[in-house]
Amino acid sequence: MNRDSLISLLFLRVRALSVFALVALVAAAAILPAAAQDKKQPLLKTVHGIVEDKAEKPISGAIVFLKNLQNKTVRSSFADDDGNYRFSGLDPNTDYELHAEFKGDVSPTRRLSALDDRKDIFMNLVIPRKK
Repeated sequence: MNRDSLISLLFLRVRALSVFALVALVAAAAILPAAAQDKKQPLLKTVHGIVEDKAEKPISGAIVFLKNLQNKTVRSSFADDDGNYRFSGLDPNTDYELHAEFKGDVSPTRRLSALDDRKDIFMNLVIPRKK
C-alpha cells in the first residue's frame, strides 16, 4: 500500500469516528434535557387530616371541600369512620382552600398556600357543632 492510500484510509477512519462522535453528541443532547426536565417536575402535594368537633371527637361522614383557587374547581371527599380525609395529587404551585360541612354546620375555611413547600400537609378541620 502506498503512502497516498494509507493517508486516504486514515482520513476515512477519522471521518467515520467524527461522524460517530457527532451522532453520539446529538443523541446525548436530546436525552439530557428530557432527563433534567423529569427532575425539575414539581412533586405533587397531599393534604390530609381529621374532621372533628370542638371536643376533638372525629366526625364521621363530614364532607370536606377542596377548592383550587387558580381554576376555581372544587373536589370533595367524605371523612371516614375515624374522621380522616385525604386529597392527593395537588399542584404545588397552586393555592387551595379547605372546609368541612356536617348537618348544616361548617368549619372555618383553611388555606393551603403554594408558598408552603411541604409535600405532605396535615391539617385538621374543626366543625363547631350546634346543640
